[in-house]
Amino acid sequence: MFKNIILYRIANEWKGELSDIETGLQSMLYQPCGATQDQAMGWVPPRGQSHGALVESVAGQWILRLQVETKILPSSVVKQRAQERADQIEAGSGKKLSRMAIRDLREQTMMDLLPRAFSKLASVPMWIDPAARLVAIEATSQAKADELALLLLSSVDGFAMSPLQSQKSVATCMAAWLMSFDPPSRFSLDRECELKAIDETQSLVRYTRHNIEIEEVKRHVQNGKMPTKLALTWADRLSFVLTDTLQIKKIKLLEAVIEGSESQDDGEDHFDADVAIMTGELSKMIPDLIDALGGELPAN
Repeated sequence: MFKNIILYRIANEWKGELSDIETGLQSMLYQPCGATQDQAMGWVPPRGQSHGALVESVAGQWILRLQVETKILPSSVVKQRAQERADQIEAGSGKKLSRMAIRDLREQTMMDLLPRAFSKLASVPMWIDPAARLVAIEATSQAKADELALLLLSSVDGFAMSPLQSQKSVATCMAAWLMSFDPPSRFSLDRECELKAIDETQSLVRYTRHNIEIEEVKRHVQNGKMPTKLALTWADRLSFVLTDTLQIKKIKLLEAVIEGSESQDDGEDHFDADVAIMTGELSKMIPDLIDALGGELPAN
């Protein structure tokens, strides 16, 4: 269900309920792109059922889903078609078009091409843990997560949250774990890391599917390369890659969890089980991770 998450802390001032989220999301339902729209975003039922609830509560965890439709229209195609039109106009008039006229021509060309462009659909899950007051957004960059977070804030009146930050530098903590080969309790080093020089060279070293508990990795750290990514395993139940900006990527449930879930499979809709298992593991791992990074930095 979740592969990459970025975490936010819900402001203490917000005291809303599940029904407040549901009501707010109704104001921004997904509608397909119009003929001249290049993108459309809106909320859809997370179970995938037509006219279903926009927020599902499973074992006390709230799941939302955002639908994003993007028209695929390469800028090179627009530029080429606009240039062809410009050449025709200039040949007919005998005058060279101004920059402003060419810009307007490109905009008009894009509007003409959009109705025939293919659409790409993406479904983005979000998870609200009301007890822990955390929001997790499926995203691979902070900029994208912030864009989606803004849509949630715009949908729900009074809802407020801010990116979760740790007391200690994530990169400094990861460097210490690599130097000692001794990560915090319940965590173990996995077989992937990325190290980047902090000087002007910005040189980069990556280890993939490789033992990283070696002297070579220590030397890179000693010589001024700081970890930007580090693969970790938590409690032999969950693996992931931690970044220096506190993003959690490549989340994977491990065999012990998968075997346990299969033994309880009743053959029906897997949505509840998938949500309960994934959020159940993450809701236990995240506090351990925050503790390992020196605790949480209080929001301003």
